[in-house]
Amino acid sequence: MDVAATPALEIVAGIARRHAGGGAGPTGSRSVLIGLIGRGIGRSRSPQMHRLEGERLGMDYSYELIDFDHLGLPDEALGDVVAAAAQCDFAGLNVTHPFKQTVVAHLSALAPEAAAIGAVNTVVFEGSRWLGYNTDAWGFGESLRRGLPDAALDRVVQFGAGGGGAAVAYALLERGAHDLAICDSDNSRAVALVDRMNERFGRSVTSVVDPLEVLRSASGAVNATPVGMDKYPGVAFDPDELAAHQWVADIVYFPAETELLRRSRARGCRVLPGTGMAIYQAVKAFELFTGIAPDRDAMRRHFEAAA
Repeated sequence: MDVAATPALEIVAGIARRHAGGGAGPTGSRSVLIGLIGRGIGRSRSPQMHRLEGERLGMDYSYELIDFDHLGLPDEALGDVVAAAAQCDFAGLNVTHPFKQTVVAHLSALAPEAAAIGAVNTVVFEGSRWLGYNTDAWGFGESLRRGLPDAALDRVVQFGAGGGGAAVAYALLERGAHDLAICDSDNSRAVALVDRMNERFGRSVTSVVDPLEVLRSASGAVNATPVGMDKYPGVAFDPDELAAHQWVADIVYFPAETELLRRSRARGCRVLPGTGMAIYQAVKAFELFTGIAPDRDAMRRHFEAAA
């Protein structure tokens, strides 16, 4: 794609020039430039997590925000931004709300897991090939395994069927969820995700328009929507409908203590904040970008230092 005359190229090229002139790493260090594409991402902790781990490993590592809200870019500029990043020698991109599904159309190929999920949060540039991966699913699964290791998965209700929700559904089914109900404000999106997950796993995945009865009988519930972020305050569902034996997970991590988690904890529920998913998806993404497995404990410390 020729992006020579687009505002996207000017913006991305400016970021690349700052990296080239930064001289942050030690002499002879490996230079790595990564971007994060999304909307309302000014408080993301990903830049510090990646930069500090790169520095710890002796790299000249830059991780830059490409915030469509801050830059005044329309959604339609997504393809130009991806192409500009490839042209300006970025090693790769992370992708977040609301572009995890739409970015797929702009890539050369998808890793098997990303293809099954239908969403991408990590793009790696390999010459003329732009490869899409999904580290969110592994990130959520690892967070659930560590944070709620004995969480019952016989019946789970999930709110949200967007890019993050697709990854969460995949992770829950991989972890052994037996009965998964998915609801979304756009029911057609929920139905599409249900069909994709049933085709992949052959389990009982259903879409629901009115989740109240399902919520009351569920073992646990997951908010996989952006509701709860500073930009989208509120709760995706009413925590007053919960009972103390249920667990609640949220993929929102800024703020770490969402209204949903606070109110669910007050009901006696065990809760899983989105911080674990944020850290572990970054662990996998860092390895894809650099070919080096980062230290998980160090990445958590970097995340906490960014608060």
